[in-house]
Amino acid sequence: MASPELQVVNDLIKSTDMTSGSVDERRAAIESFSAPPPEGTSVEAVDAGGVPAEWVVADGVESERVILYLHGGGYVIGSLNTHRPLVARLSTAARARVLNADYRLAPEHPHPAAVDDAVAAYRWLLDAGVPPASIAVSGDSAGGGLTLATLLALRDAGDPMPAAAVPISPWADLEGTGESVTTRAAVDLMCTVEGLKEMADWYAAGQDLREPYLSPMYGDMTGLPPLLIHVGDAEILRDDAVRVADRARAAGVDVTLEIWDEMPHVWHAFAGLLPEADQAITRIGSWLDERFTRAGRPDSRDTTP
Repeated sequence: MASPELQVVNDLIKSTDMTSGSVDERRAAIESFSAPPPEGTSVEAVDAGGVPAEWVVADGVESERVILYLHGGGYVIGSLNTHRPLVARLSTAARARVLNADYRLAPEHPHPAAVDDAVAAYRWLLDAGVPPASIAVSGDSAGGGLTLATLLALRDAGDPMPAAAVPISPWADLEGTGESVTTRAAVDLMCTVEGLKEMADWYAAGQDLREPYLSPMYGDMTGLPPLLIHVGDAEILRDDAVRVADRARAAGVDVTLEIWDEMPHVWHAFAGLLPEADQAITRIGSWLDERFTRAGRPDSRDTTP
């Protein structure tokens, strides 16, 4: 059974509509959730290979480990501001510096702008001397799908793979063909079929929705790094995560899929309010710690450029 705080979170979600209205209205709605990161967090703006980004480093973290983070928002909304608290908590949990990337958004910048920017940010880390075994890629919702698409694009281009990746509530099928689109519609308070379809149309701009860099569920997962996939059982995107996990396992990828009972879309964003959010972030941190260590990059306390 979920914690009593879930009702508070659900009421908060219901009070803010991010799936209707103009693009500017939706962006303003999600920006209303912005909050400062935990005290002591260091935030430094950088140009990551032409992509606006920032280093977000939790108090006391002095590791060479890096998480490239790709925020959610249907490829249309969301920003560095909206995800800074979540990113800072991931920095604490994983004992890693986080490069929070502000990739270009649709409809002004349709596909493949987001993939191009994510790839550019990853290559910038490599050019700065960060070993791929010291890098993980993560993101939520559209950023979770973008995490997978970025891995596919890097692999196809012959770039070295990161140590691991963590897609959170990934939007991996822009066609919306999963059964959970119907079976979870009544309980998903954040995402709607109509809202996702509109964002998919803006981002795809007439391109084939089954193109793997748009909908990575349709891609060949061979050669991808270990994946930890988190999804809530109360999400219409539940089956995006399930089907990605199935396809990745079939391709020989090391996959850990965790479906959290009753949890809403990207419940991690409610850390500090929802106990399950804190638990999920802690879980990601411990999983990444294990993966970095297996990749030969323990937390050496060294710093890199």
